[in-house]
Amino acid sequence: MIELSSLQATHQQRRDLLSRVCNRYTRKRRLLTPDDLRHLVIDDVHGLLYCYVPKVACTNWKRVMMVLTGHGKYQDPLDIPANEAHVSSNLRTLSEYSTPEINYRLRNYLKFIFVREPLERLVSAYRNKFTRSYNTAFHKRYGTKIIQRHRQDPSEEALERGHDVRFEEFVYYLLDPQTQHEEPFNEHWERVHSLCHPCIIHYDVIGKYETLTEDANYILQLIGADAGVKFPSSSKTTRTNDDMTAKFFQNISPFYQRRLFNLYKMDYLLFNYSIPSYLHIR
Repeated sequence: MIELSSLQATHQQRRDLLSRVCNRYTRKRRLLTPDDLRHLVIDDVHGLLYCYVPKVACTNWKRVMMVLTGHGKYQDPLDIPANEAHVSSNLRTLSEYSTPEINYRLRNYLKFIFVREPLERLVSAYRNKFTRSYNTAFHKRYGTKIIQRHRQDPSEEALERGHDVRFEEFVYYLLDPQTQHEEPFNEHWERVHSLCHPCIIHYDVIGKYETLTEDANYILQLIGADAGVKFPSSSKTTRTNDDMTAKFFQNISPFYQRRLFNLYKMDYLLFNYSIPSYLHIR
């Protein structure tokens, strides 16, 4: 059991760092609203609470949660189609419970979250939502607005379809004060601390995308999941990585790099990520 104790030490360090950062940067603890709890998925069978962060293996975690809560309906997470994992009625979120039930679960369940290098997660979201031809809903909903506001002389087709947003335009959109003034960020690019409230909810395990398999197995071990329940290992070869992220930032001026970093700064601090070497903001 040597490896378990070294893992425990790693997770203790992550929790300690998070709470130090929370104490330094947050003044007062506010109360959670039902809206704050929509990302917290519940497994009442194993006493598990998972805050899902899009672009951080959340599809696979939702599949695993469906296996865990399915009373034998599903055996293998990968048998569950991805779109099925995102059907909201397949999993319960904490916002659906009464106040006493919410408090009971926050006190007694094992609470976990998975995080990822913030700008790598952002590039992953951009690639998935704006460069895939099948994501027409996102192109319509966000792409048309981004092109209208942040492209000079857009073509009629681009304004109509919103299908060819450039990364720079996406960055301008994120940094435009009007964007957040109008509506909250979409969950795919919202900051983790705004989705999961790690300074209010005390997570027992902070998993990292960089150590996904190891951390996932650790959680399944902690809750005593059946030996048959395995977290799917990623087969994707096109996964967004550091080198790829660096390429996207080549065309972003240091001025905007700095502002974008500041937008995600709390996630960098809370989850102990260092400033990427490809940013020119020192």
